Amino acid sequence: MKTDNPAWRKSSYSGGSGGNCVEVAATATVIMVRDTSDRDGGTLTFTAATWRSFATSLK
Repeated sequence: MKTDNPAWRKSSYSGGSGGNCVEVAATATVIMVRDTSDRDGGTLTFTAATWRSFATSLK
């Protein structure tokens, strides 16, 4: 995947009415996260290892 045009996907926990939604895109080297309601507001970027650690801590 290219980082200049990532395939964003909305969280399965996001409701259909907007609000607290996030989108995630994975590339070969990083995981990116952004606010669905403010897509131009910035993107958080994590290494795969950091993202995996974060996701594991949520379980």
